Amino acid sequence: MNFFHGCTALITGASSGIGEQFARQLAPHARSLILVARRLDRLGALKLELDRPGLTIHCHTADLADEVQTEALLAALAASGERVSLLVNNAGLGDHGFFEESDWSRVSTMLDVNIKALTRLTHALLPDLVRAGRGAILNVSSVASLLPLPKMAVYAATKAYVTSFSEALRAELRGTGVSVTALCPGPVSTEFGRIADRPGTGESLPAPEIFKVPAEDVARAGLDAVERDRARVIPGWFVCTVMTIATLVPIFIVRLFLTQRRAEKR
Repeated sequence: MNFFHGCTALITGASSGIGEQFARQLAPHARSLILVARRLDRLGALKLELDRPGLTIHCHTADLADEVQTEALLAALAASGERVSLLVNNAGLGDHGFFEESDWSRVSTMLDVNIKALTRLTHALLPDLVRAGRGAILNVSSVASLLPLPKMAVYAATKAYVTSFSEALRAELRGTGVSVTALCPGPVSTEFGRIADRPGTGESLPAPEIFKVPAEDVARAGLDAVERDRARVIPGWFVCTVMTIATLVPIFIVRLFLTQRRAEKR
């Protein structure tokens, strides 16, 4: 973790799950943590737990689906004088079910958080990283970004954006000292699945235990990938192997499988 020694890390979605684990694993090494989430009480509890001499922890409550709150967060960062050297774009939302039955406000919020806020924060903080000649951006994507995913069509599309954006930005930044890594986890035992499930449908995200990777291991894999300057990482050897093979299958075969699966589900 030498790469993170003395860093100032901004972590979105830091109140639980993978984001909380990023904070826990960076706390022993960072100079400053900037924790962002909607639930200030949870951030406060995490701050008390992680506090140590030499570490400054700032907690910001912000709903990143709200452009006004996102801009207020950026204004607060500028006023504080903190220079972020590690941006962890972790905040994200999901939605599980057929698109034609989706609630538009829910879909719109997912687009705003997964795409717009991530892009806005990156756009605002990247110039300072480039001027410093050293830093990193870790974007939390998903294995869903690698293939179309029926019943999670918009979520998978937003994560495809995150992965593609990360790869393109990484290419643009080559030689600047700033790295970009896309973290693509499979199913993780966090609040994400429960929140993605639609109320009253009785359906939940299918997640075989063999595919699940603990949030702690996912965060560790992401930070390790940043330190090793890797472009993309899929935590968990089994998930990584399956998804690597799946991405090699011709798309016309994938379409047949997905179409049959939809017919069976309906």
